[in-house]
Amino acid sequence: MKIIVLIIGLAIAAAGGVIAYRALFLEPSAAVVITETHVRELPNTLRVAGGLAMLVVGAALAFFGARRLKGER
Repeated sequence: MKIIVLIIGLAIAAAGGVIAYRALFLEPSAAVVITETHVRELPNTLRVAGGLAMLVVGAALAFFGARRLKGER
């Protein structure tokens, strides 16, 4: 059971990392802010936040799936 939790946690963390990376660096910007001095492009912050949340949750699942309990060998 712990191996399954570890694998699922790693898969979720990897998918979250890919989503966050694509939203930050590869996909076109979601919004453009135009001021008097410059033009600024903003990434899709909802996708970035969701990807980072998946990354953290998946890493936590993998960590708890990989650690040993007191009575285990």
